[in-house]
Amino acid sequence: MVDLKNMTPAAIRILETASELFYWQGIRAVGVETIAKEAGVTKKTIYDRFGSKEELIVAYLKYRDEKWRTFLAENLEKVADNQPEQKILAIFDTLGEWLINENQRGCAFINAFAELSEESHPGRRIIIGEKEWLKDKFINYLEQMNVKNAVEVGERLMVLHEGITVTYSMNLNKDSSSLGKDMALVLIRNNI
Repeated sequence: MVDLKNMTPAAIRILETASELFYWQGIRAVGVETIAKEAGVTKKTIYDRFGSKEELIVAYLKYRDEKWRTFLAENLEKVADNQPEQKILAIFDTLGEWLINENQRGCAFINAFAELSEESHPGRRIIIGEKEWLKDKFINYLEQMNVKNAVEVGERLMVLHEGITVTYSMNLNKDSSSLGKDMALVLIRNNI
């Protein structure tokens, strides 16, 4: 968890600046010097607050993960707990909003995963954890609905969710979340 309340204003500025730069330009393409310049701090300040560029990458991924989870939770709270099918559809609606406002360059986690090729990089655990968390959320809702093969259907919903993100970022379809909801309903109802 990234605790912004306990960060100095400079650390917050560094994290927000790095987040923008990492997302739009790529993790490996952006150096500490560029982050320092854009954030209006020294490189020493970055190292004092985060320890290393690798730890700043981890903080960026945690920050992005928390932002997505909070955004999704706020939207899911609008749907009654006894409506798991509507909760699943709300995930796709939320994704549609997220794509427009936060994800024009594609999924930050998939982009980062492609750049963090070392299996041991701690950022990879965050990325995989976020994807597993969402897949488990799908499975949980499907189990509440007594869907046959809830795990398999949940995995398919996850593939659908990720595919929507990719096709949207490539400008292949701007109404992907609506199409995704339609496909989700087909998957769910064919397995009830």
